[in-house]
Amino acid sequence: MRCRLLVRNVSDTYIFEGDSGKFVFKIYRDNHRQLGQIRAEVELLNTLHAKGAQVAYPIADLQGSYIQSFQAAEGIRNGVLFYFAPGKVVLVPNDEQLRIIGREIARMHIVMAEVQLQDERPVYDAYTTLYRPLEIIRKRFEELPEEYTWLCEIAKRTEAKLDSLPVGEFSYGYCHYDLLAKNFHFDSQDRITFFDFDWCGKAWLVNDLMTFFVTYFLQINMGRITQEEADKAFSVCIEGYREERQLSREEIEAIPYVGIMFWIFALGFYEDNFDDFSNTFLSTRFLKERTALIRKWVESYCKF
Repeated sequence: MRCRLLVRNVSDTYIFEGDSGKFVFKIYRDNHRQLGQIRAEVELLNTLHAKGAQVAYPIADLQGSYIQSFQAAEGIRNGVLFYFAPGKVVLVPNDEQLRIIGREIARMHIVMAEVQLQDERPVYDAYTTLYRPLEIIRKRFEELPEEYTWLCEIAKRTEAKLDSLPVGEFSYGYCHYDLLAKNFHFDSQDRITFFDFDWCGKAWLVNDLMTFFVTYFLQINMGRITQEEADKAFSVCIEGYREERQLSREEIEAIPYVGIMFWIFALGFYEDNFDDFSNTFLSTRFLKERTALIRKWVESYCKF
């Protein structure tokens, strides 16, 4: 087997390659994912795989254990070996691929709405995605008081807007919460595989469609596609989703607002993991640019 470091992040991800195939070995940092949360991720992936969902699932060792523990300089670290998702990232899926994306997200959601994991995963609500992130990152906005004030205001308006929708009727369960195009592959036969469930947690399931749309928003912002093209592509994905699972008009209406929660949650994630992840980019300039990006999202999609 050959081993190389693929990503150094809140977990260190290695690629193993050899005659028997290609695998991903992920070693978590304890201050980001403790043992119980890792067990929950493994349980969720095994459940999804058993139910036929297209996910990169974990591999047990010869004793049947999925989690390997190592004594590192900073203490015990835990790792999990996964099958490598075959294929590659497709940033601009065609219509058939978009329908596949929608259908397979829906099939995952059928399972994720029903399963109850033995260990806890994060919960994505107004506190964890809006108010806590803004509180812990406050000091980094000392030179940007107007930006910080605007973010606090938009957080309150977002909560109020969602309170006006029938959120009690929204589908709820475990969602991936990071379904950007970088986190699934298509192979040459258009078979899809989802991976990187590190952010999976309890939330309205429509969050997964929101994070998929974030990919299009970023490409619009970079001038690669138009809003019209993005809207058409997303509607095809929704059609695919509805072939497998119900999705209400109100859940779609909520997408821009749960999107604000996602963007602000990410700011808190950068602060929580500054030493291991964001210290190379989390600066006043970055926060100014990111606030401008969130403002553009609000102006483009939100109607308060």
